[in-house]
Amino acid sequence: MSKAEALLLAQQEELDLVEVAPDSKPPVCRIIDYGKYRYKQSKRAKEARKKQHVTHIKELKVRPKIEDHDFRFKLKHAREFLSSGNKVKLTVRFRGREMTHVQFGEKILERMADELSDIATIERETKFEGRNMVMILGPK
Repeated sequence: MSKAEALLLAQQEELDLVEVAPDSKPPVCRIIDYGKYRYKQSKRAKEARKKQHVTHIKELKVRPKIEDHDFRFKLKHAREFLSSGNKVKLTVRFRGREMTHVQFGEKILERMADELSDIATIERETKFEGRNMVMILGPK
């Protein structure tokens, strides 16, 4: 139907002529109540946002000479973060002469990954970023 006929029909029914598929040949239009259409679209978008889950990256910073109790404390927090569906970024910070013994930092990150292997997978292996060694764990 022509554009003029469609507009006339929409005016007779006191509704709006809305183009729903402008890219198709010929373009597709509907005669609807535009206000009601926009309202339903916003409701659908709001429902979709409610059901969507956003994952965050939680960061835990440790030092190469961490004590056992502190390690377990950080491990407990990492376990909580992973069980709630977030990713965990483990960072070992080196200062001064600690840079000569990077193997201590690697051992800490490996130990942490082993302890959390039941609920986590390694998403990014250990990597140096300046004076920091970083590993990212994600929930299984």
